[in-house]
Amino acid sequence: MLPDLPPPPVIVEPLSYEQRLPQRPLQQIDLVVIHCTELPDLATARVAGERVLYGSGTGNSGHYYIDRDGSVHVYVHPQRIAHHVRGFNERAVGIELVNTGRYPDWLHSASQKMEEPYPGVQIAALIALLQSLRQQVPSLRYIAGHEELDTAREPASDDPSVQVPRKLDPGPLFPWPRVLQAVELERWRP
Repeated sequence: MLPDLPPPPVIVEPLSYEQRLPQRPLQQIDLVVIHCTELPDLATARVAGERVLYGSGTGNSGHYYIDRDGSVHVYVHPQRIAHHVRGFNERAVGIELVNTGRYPDWLHSASQKMEEPYPGVQIAALIALLQSLRQQVPSLRYIAGHEELDTAREPASDDPSVQVPRKLDPGPLFPWPRVLQAVELERWRP
């Protein structure tokens, strides 16, 4: 394991509906899920996060967003249950890395490659955030990629006879060895 990095500066920008999300004790959290936004930039990710999708007046969002420049933004505090991964929200913190992923044709059969690399400064900020979370949330034990938890397949947008993964993030260019070497978290195994 590498030495701890100083906690990253965090920009707190709660989503308009954050107070409507259910509260939870921090000791309920044992999993962090790494996502990529699959959108072109942080501003577009913010618009997507603000979109109300449920009768509760809430929508889909991670807790933390890390931009390509390494800036860390809190959209939902970890004491709230955010909608970011099917079946695991109550126990998980979601961290979104700004990255185009398969944007803009997420489910097109010819768009199933994720080719944007993650900048070193973005990964360094992620590692510092994970180390900080590990200190703040002693029950945090596991780390997983979104694609490991949401394995559903859907008909391709261009050919319904072809099935494509619903989620592929953070994708093949995410540096798992570097992150795992730097943090005391176990890789989630279903």
